[in-house]
Amino acid sequence: MHSSSGRYGADRQLLLVASGLDRARYDPIVALPDHGPLASDLMDAGVEVVARPLSVLRRQNLNPLGLTRTLAAAGSDAIGLGSLIRRRRVALVHSNTSVVLGGAAAAALHGIPHVWQVREIYSSFARLWPPYRLLLGTARALPCVSEATAAQFNGRGRARVIHEALAFDARREPKDNARVALGLDPRFPVIAVLGRISDWKGQDVLVRALAEAPLRERGVVGLIAGEAWPGAEDRLEAVLGLARELGVADRLQLPGFRDDVNSIYGAADLIAVPSTAPDPLPGTAIESAAAGCAVIAAAHGGLPEIIRDRDTGRLVPPGDHRALADAAAELLDDPAERERLGAAAAADVRERFAPARLLAAVQDLYDEVLLSRPARAPARRSWRRYPSPGRPPRDR
Repeated sequence: MHSSSGRYGADRQLLLVASGLDRARYDPIVALPDHGPLASDLMDAGVEVVARPLSVLRRQNLNPLGLTRTLAAAGSDAIGLGSLIRRRRVALVHSNTSVVLGGAAAAALHGIPHVWQVREIYSSFARLWPPYRLLLGTARALPCVSEATAAQFNGRGRARVIHEALAFDARREPKDNARVALGLDPRFPVIAVLGRISDWKGQDVLVRALAEAPLRERGVVGLIAGEAWPGAEDRLEAVLGLARELGVADRLQLPGFRDDVNSIYGAADLIAVPSTAPDPLPGTAIESAAAGCAVIAAAHGGLPEIIRDRDTGRLVPPGDHRALADAAAELLDDPAERERLGAAAAADVRERFAPARLLAAVQDLYDEVLLSRPARAPARRSWRRYPSPGRPPRDR
């Protein structure tokens, strides 16, 4: 079960895992809230997709009325997914983010194990976190995407670290071609930020950095590739308003979401990951490092688990736009250092975040959870929707 159907970080991780599972061991069915691009990608990879409304905890619902509605929807998920669980002899439910609530209820209702993936850090929600941590603790296993994410559990419960992986073969397109594709002037340096436009991904930090003398004097262009979360479109206007206020609107490009991220990597002289809240393990940092880009990242959350300062990139204090501007100017003036950092990052990240490592860890986790589950009465035989001749169904 997953909370969205786009092509951002967690979406690509789900596609990587679901399409890469050993089908002799596990046969995935993915439940999504709608028929978005991720649904098409999964089906193209031969993965069965079920699209239905799902109960997802959103920031705008963190109020008494919103929580009541979200929990009620979780009960509806349990009932709605129950038919699928019984009909297809589902053996395990894996909620791919900790904001998907219905999987826990559905698994409990039908007596099957539940794995709850934790891709979020809840430091901004101090009052919500203690009771929510108890709810997450009902899962049979809590794979966390980073050490920073697992640290929220203070060594308690079933939390363990399973790092995410490089979701695709990230490469840098030739710079001239990439700049033409994005409509960027080849004369000026470019710093790119990729990802959803939000109040904590740090797009505003980049805008403020552009107004600082080191970047203003060099005519640096900021490239923000991504869209706002549905219902949070005001964040895009806030970024644009800040750019106008600081006089850098003419040096800011917002192409929206781009499938051709390799063009972004090729066009950019630097990639910034300036998250103002602890980012669990941002895929954009892994991918841009794997592409050989020089990355400047905020020194908190899971980012120090990806980038090592002055070894495979640069780390700066979170939210410090002046530090970002200074580090960027230093690297823009030193192409050899940019190349050295990018090459070191690519070699390191491609080894440590290899897809085979993630797939092995996930399947080993499934094996462990299913082997330790209590015995249950055999389910009534249920045939596949499209059975292979002479081949009986197996648990999923």
